[in-house]
Amino acid sequence: MGAACVAALAALTAAPAQAEESHSRASHSRTPHWQLKDTGTPEVRFRGLAAVGRSTAWVAGTQGTVLRTTDGGTSWRNISPPGAAELQFRDIEAFDARRAVVLAIGEGEASRVYRTEDGGKTWTESFRNTDAKAFYDCLTFFDDRHGLAMSDPVDGRFRILSTGDGGRTWKVLPGAGMPAAQDGEAGFAASGQCLVSSGPRDVWLATGGAARARVLHSSDRGLTWTASVTPIPAGDPARGVFALAFRDRAHGLAAGGDYRPGQTSPQPAARTTDGGRAWQPAAQPPPAYRSGVAWLPHSRTEALTVGPTGTDLTTDGGRTWRTVDTGSYDTVDCAPDRGCWAAGEQGRVARLES
Repeated sequence: MGAACVAALAALTAAPAQAEESHSRASHSRTPHWQLKDTGTPEVRFRGLAAVGRSTAWVAGTQGTVLRTTDGGTSWRNISPPGAAELQFRDIEAFDARRAVVLAIGEGEASRVYRTEDGGKTWTESFRNTDAKAFYDCLTFFDDRHGLAMSDPVDGRFRILSTGDGGRTWKVLPGAGMPAAQDGEAGFAASGQCLVSSGPRDVWLATGGAARARVLHSSDRGLTWTASVTPIPAGDPARGVFALAFRDRAHGLAAGGDYRPGQTSPQPAARTTDGGRAWQPAAQPPPAYRSGVAWLPHSRTEALTVGPTGTDLTTDGGRTWRTVDTGSYDTVDCAPDRGCWAAGEQGRVARLES
């Protein structure tokens, strides 16, 4: 990230923006800010987001909805898979403007995976869960061929689904290398970031709903896992780690808390510098529950975290956070060309502008 952009991001911390009213005023400023893009879908909540670049992004959400823009959000094309209106899409991973894989969540056969190779003109259902005990939450890809999906625990262990052909076919990995789940432990399908990867083999899984909020790590594409405890509040089905982001195999951020409106989340952010073996709480955390987190491209210290009550920025690798916007977003994602996007309820999608 250029020095000018870093300085402008730091300037954001001096004066938090004020929801929608600030967007029009901020559009005339030189500091980066969220600029809302009209998707024309106020009835849809977008928790799935894939930033391909400043021009191209995909979003996925309720009512089986998938949208794509290739002009920076000026226009959106509804490319929802046929017959999917009853499904809830919670994660989408896009490789470019034409190829993407989307995950529908839910019990039993409601958990499905679809893929497209032609920008959403046609879709192929490549996986449908047939185990009534499984509930898939998130997807991640190491490259354009190798990827994983995760389910809440089945018979006491998180279940991992694997593909080696870009999502065309999937197989359940053996569970022998997965630690036992805690009572009530599960993943949160809140932002498509409960399963994330960095590099060719490392992957992390976020949990909550149990006595301790944990992060599980695998360095062999999901065959074997180790678990570590985070300082993010747990002890309730509504609390835990909701989102992870790793800028490399060592440096990671965790975001979460208690998703119930009005409930406090005293420590909703943590960081790691050793690949997730140990987690440190933020010295100055976000003020409330956060469901999404992303590193800013080409930066070693800047990241954004989002939630229903606002967006927070860190400029010191997750040690401290400051609120920079009070609009509602569920998920955030950034592309290598510095194209950062956020999405959430009431059809809200925004791009970071400077």
